[in-house]
Amino acid sequence: METGPAETRWLDPAERDAWLRLVAVVELLPGILDAQLRGSSGLTHFEYFVLAMLSEAPDRTLRMTTLAQRTNATLPRLSHVVRRLEDRGLVVRVPCPEDGRATNAHLTDAGWDAVVAAAPGHVETVRSHVLDPLTREQLDQLRDIGDALLTTLDPEGRMTALFE
Repeated sequence: METGPAETRWLDPAERDAWLRLVAVVELLPGILDAQLRGSSGLTHFEYFVLAMLSEAPDRTLRMTTLAQRTNATLPRLSHVVRRLEDRGLVVRVPCPEDGRATNAHLTDAGWDAVVAAAPGHVETVRSHVLDPLTREQLDQLRDIGDALLTTLDPEGRMTALFE
């Protein structure tokens, strides 16, 4: 016997309220972060994120595939952004010594200086728009909510590797 499609589980009022607020945050926050970074350092938020991930890596170097995972980027998108960063002298691509087929991205001294210069303004923007409005209890709840959502959004743990 064939069964029809499952009945839609519509959002109740509390679920709808929570969902719409999350959508508003997801839509508004990237523009705020991007505008601050562009204005103060000439970097997009994604460029800053790439530089930050490299700045935290051993020898300021990561395989392009690893960097793509940590930034949740496709390799073509990441390659395009890294090329722009290379043109500005912030990153260089070098062959991977362990695997000649792979390419590493390395943060240059100029890239280090750029991320160090951009970080204070970025952190202040994160604080003023996200962290400061929350109590310590809400901050803990936000972390727990993020963990719960990431179990389905990032089941392979690509982004959660950043927290370790």
